[in-house]
Amino acid sequence: MTTRTQMILGMHLGNGYGSQTSAWRAPGVDPANYTSFDAQVRYARAAERGKFAFLFLPDFLGEHRDLDRESLMITLDPMLTLAAIARETTHIGLVATGSTTFNEPFNLARQFKALDIMSHGRVGWNAVTTSDPAAAANYGRTIAPRPERYQRAHETIQIVQALWGSWEQDAWVKDTASGRWADSTKIRPINLRGEYVASRGPLPLPPSEQGQPVIFSAGGGANGAEIAGRYASGVIGAVFTIDDAREQREALRDAARRAGRNPDEVKFFAGVMPAIGSTKREALDRRVALGELTAADRVPYLSAMLSLPAALTAEQLDRPLTAAQLASASANPLDPRSARALEVAREGWSIRDILAHGVIDYHPTPVGPASATADHMQEWFEAGACDGFWVSIDVNEDGIDTFVDEVIPILQRRGLYHADYEGSTLRENLGVPAQYGLDPRVTVTGE
Repeated sequence: MTTRTQMILGMHLGNGYGSQTSAWRAPGVDPANYTSFDAQVRYARAAERGKFAFLFLPDFLGEHRDLDRESLMITLDPMLTLAAIARETTHIGLVATGSTTFNEPFNLARQFKALDIMSHGRVGWNAVTTSDPAAAANYGRTIAPRPERYQRAHETIQIVQALWGSWEQDAWVKDTASGRWADSTKIRPINLRGEYVASRGPLPLPPSEQGQPVIFSAGGGANGAEIAGRYASGVIGAVFTIDDAREQREALRDAARRAGRNPDEVKFFAGVMPAIGSTKREALDRRVALGELTAADRVPYLSAMLSLPAALTAEQLDRPLTAAQLASASANPLDPRSARALEVAREGWSIRDILAHGVIDYHPTPVGPASATADHMQEWFEAGACDGFWVSIDVNEDGIDTFVDEVIPILQRRGLYHADYEGSTLRENLGVPAQYGLDPRVTVTGE
């Protein structure tokens, strides 16, 4: 396994508020930012100032939220948001999720490549399957069995790549003297048909500065690793320990080897959700304030994480676990976050503070001064757990600037992070090779 000397960073950009569900209520935040493209552009520029390689916009086709108190967690539309950002930035990559389950290959190919041209080669497609029944209901369908969803994903990605290459790189002549606009012999149909999707082509779009968008993946398990190993250059991970991250990263690299690719082409990004303050207490107080309306609802879940025989109650929120509770607590083997929750509980924090440590969040939460986040990232990176991180900020309005101004300089001083962009395209800044059309090393059949 090769070891990078510097990490690559991506920034999670979602609903215009931040990753915490109460970020819309935070001081200084305009609660109308959910519909503000100007706010999204402002956050993107802040991330670009920090030389982030890419922005990552997830997409959920069937949201499950208590909208009485919590904001939606996605942007209005990932592609429209990134189009607005593309016109106001110059280097940062633009990665959006697009479901292979509920989109046709031609539409995906056209939208992502058009955005890639608009942004001068900065786009990535996070190709995912969708298994949410609520999402299926929005399309008047039901969720297909897993083998069918992944077979469709293989077919969709292959057809999209073929469509991206259907307009050859030198087909656009633009010769005003001869009156020849394009060489039609180099713009050809692909005529690909799978079991679930098909397209004749061609796609009427020339190459971008990076040729075509970069494929990302966020799926887990053996099927997700197979998709990533065959096609992806970036993988958006969800891991909670260094050992788990190393295991997942190596599984992806093994899948790439089996597909005939160089495993170093697949970059694995671990998630991190920093809680930053001048002191640990200040960082916790920030998270306590953000969790004011949801802390009580999370207490039963914490009980389950700690495998307590008698459930914790909201009345105990501002007290630590009792000696008897700690004696009976154990990490729930079904939840990878549980070991961290138990560790924090044993340090004597109140239940409210335990929750403020992010033990129920979707990614590790280093808490304290900027150096705590930098230390976490350095430990994981130097342990070979990841090629970099996708950073999920609690409140975008001030949190992105804090990360850029306080964490980034520490990483740079330690030699772990670059001082400037490697180039102007996403491929250059990820350090992945050029590709146009299908990858000739990879077989054209799914498994």
